[in-house]
Amino acid sequence: MSRIDSFLKLGLAQGCSDVHLAVGVPPMLRMSGDLMPIKFRDLSGTELESYVSEILTQNQQSKFSDGRDLDFSYVTDDGSRFRVNLYRKATGLGATFRYIPAEIPNLEKLGLPDVVRGLTDYHQGMILVTGATGTGKSTTLASMLDHINTHKSMNIISLEDPIEFVHPSKKAQVIQRELGTHIVSFADGLRAALREDPDVILVGEMRDAETISMAMTAAETGHLVLGTLHTTGAVKSIDRIIDALPSDLREQTKSFLSTNLNAVVSQLLCKTADLRGRKAILEIMIMTRAIGKLISTEQSHQIPSQLQTGRHLGMQQMDQALLDAVQRKEIDPNDAYAYANDKQPFLRFVTDSDLAPALAADQGTVTS
Repeated sequence: MSRIDSFLKLGLAQGCSDVHLAVGVPPMLRMSGDLMPIKFRDLSGTELESYVSEILTQNQQSKFSDGRDLDFSYVTDDGSRFRVNLYRKATGLGATFRYIPAEIPNLEKLGLPDVVRGLTDYHQGMILVTGATGTGKSTTLASMLDHINTHKSMNIISLEDPIEFVHPSKKAQVIQRELGTHIVSFADGLRAALREDPDVILVGEMRDAETISMAMTAAETGHLVLGTLHTTGAVKSIDRIIDALPSDLREQTKSFLSTNLNAVVSQLLCKTADLRGRKAILEIMIMTRAIGKLISTEQSHQIPSQLQTGRHLGMQQMDQALLDAVQRKEIDPNDAYAYANDKQPFLRFVTDSDLAPALAADQGTVTS
C-alpha cells in the first residue's frame, strides 16, 4: 500500500471531499466546504516527493519533472477512486485529491430540480453546466449521463481530464476517453468523436476557442453536447462563449447560441442547515425565443428578467434559488447570505454575529 493511502483513508473516514497535501503545512481535509488540518507534522519537500513518487507512472513522473502540472486518476489498494492535481508552488510540491464515489448519485438523490432531468430528453444542441471549481459540476453531469445511460439506447462519448466517475454501459454504450491517455486535446477528441457515430458527447472542459468551436459544430450537426465552463451564471457563460471566439465569428456564434443552446445550469454548493454537508443550488436558464433574441441582439444583460418570468418553465435565478432553499430550511442562511448578489432579502435569516459589520453596511445601503 502506498503511504499516501493512509491520508486518503483517514479523509474518507472523516467524510471529507478533498485531501490537500502541501509542503510546509500538515495534511488538510475539506469538510463540508471548510479546510481543516489533521494532527500531523508539517510536510517537508523530501517527504511529500517520496509519497507522491509511489503513485506516479514513469510517464507521469517524466511530465512532472519537466515542470508540468499533472491531472490524473488514482485508485487506492482498497478501490477508492480520486481525481488528483499535482503542482509545484513557491514553497515546494502540492497535491489535491478529490474523492470520486464509486456509485454515481442519481438526480433525485442530489435533490436537483425536476427540470434538470428533463434536459436529458434533448436529442441535439448544447447544455452547459457551469460554476467555479469545486461546485459539483462533474457530479451533476455524471448524474445526467447516468440517467441517459440507464434509459436510452445511445452511443455516449465522454472526453475527460481525467476520467472521474466510471460509467459501465447499461442501456447505452458509454465510451470514456481521457486527455493525455487516449486523446491529445479536447478538440482532437471532439474531432474524432464525430467519426464515431455519437448520440451524446460530454466535453469535460470547454477551455479554449478550438474546443468551443468543435463543440458547437457537434451540436449543430445533430448531436447532444454536454459541456462545462468555469463561469458563474447564465449571462457570464453566454458572454464567455461569445468572447472566446474570434471577432469575425461573433455573429455566427450569437446565431448558434440563440438556436442551439438548450440550457445553462450554473451551480454552487451551500452548507446544509445542519452544517453536516453541502447542497447544490442552481441557476437555470432554458432557451426560449425571447432569450434567443436577447442573445442575437447583444442584450444578454436582460436575461435575468427572463429567468424571473420563466419559473413556469423551470427557470430560476441564483438568488431566488438560495432564498427558496433558506425558507425551506435546507441550507445555512449565513452561507446563503455570503453567496447572494442582492443580500437584502437574506438579512432577516442571518444568525452569525461575525457578519455584523457586513450586515450593518447592507442595512445602511437599504435605508439610505
